[in-house]
Amino acid sequence: MAALLETNCPDLKLVARGKVRDIYDVDEHSLLFVATDRLSAFDVVMKTGIPGKGKILTQLSEFWFDLLKDVMPNHVITTDMDKMPANVQKYRDQLLNRCMLVRRLTILPVEAIVRGYITGSAMNEYKAKGTVCDMKLPEGLVESQELPQPLFTPSTKAEIGDHDENIHPDKLHAIIGEARAQEVAKAAVHVYNTAREFGKAKGVIIADTKFEFGVNEAGVLTLADEVLTPDSSRFWPADVYTPGKTQPSFDKQYVRDYLKSIGFDNKTPVELPQTVVDNTLAKYIEVYKILTGKTPVF
Repeated sequence: MAALLETNCPDLKLVARGKVRDIYDVDEHSLLFVATDRLSAFDVVMKTGIPGKGKILTQLSEFWFDLLKDVMPNHVITTDMDKMPANVQKYRDQLLNRCMLVRRLTILPVEAIVRGYITGSAMNEYKAKGTVCDMKLPEGLVESQELPQPLFTPSTKAEIGDHDENIHPDKLHAIIGEARAQEVAKAAVHVYNTAREFGKAKGVIIADTKFEFGVNEAGVLTLADEVLTPDSSRFWPADVYTPGKTQPSFDKQYVRDYLKSIGFDNKTPVELPQTVVDNTLAKYIEVYKILTGKTPVF
């Protein structure tokens, strides 16, 4: 199975190519979100893709959107190819099991990150200043420690090639308005807490995750993009969790660790060795099976 790095659907209008997703215009009410096999780490799209990764992301997002549908409205119309318009179905060979027909939304220009544990860039800031997103935290926290309560730590949304910037939640008021910022913060933490409890019951710690939200024509806040995937979250096996050190994971951390080991400059795309590709795919498949109880369809 070869990695799909770019879709080609000439009868559909391409709206955008993101770090992972290709987005097409379907009609005045809907868009097509296609998860390619591109891999982004440190906000850089690598030269090498992970074959089938986009299908796992789509199927896991579908699982979570369905599980959380009574917690938060979402943008999904269908993931069933047979229920999609004819101008989408004609590209079945490219799109099957890796696309979602979704409602058009006005997407908010913020990455809604929620952290239940301290690691990664949050730990780096905490070591330097005792803060995360300029919010003061208790002294003495160690790597991978569970936080007293989940933190909403938003970031700006960068263009491809640029880096997202972590910001204090109060700075979000100037970007999307105070009332909407408070609504996003509350919704993000609520969705995270619901998912975290589900994960714990399955033996998976959801250490942190990134949500995207949009607003529909009626002004209703709506969960969008992907949700709770190994691309957007840190998943740790609960049975070996040990605060005070970095954790084994079921997510992109494996790739990040490899890139750090080769002195990656955080800006230049590189080829990934086959072992990194294979091991990353294996981790994505494993956490999909643990969370859903099913095997992803390729």
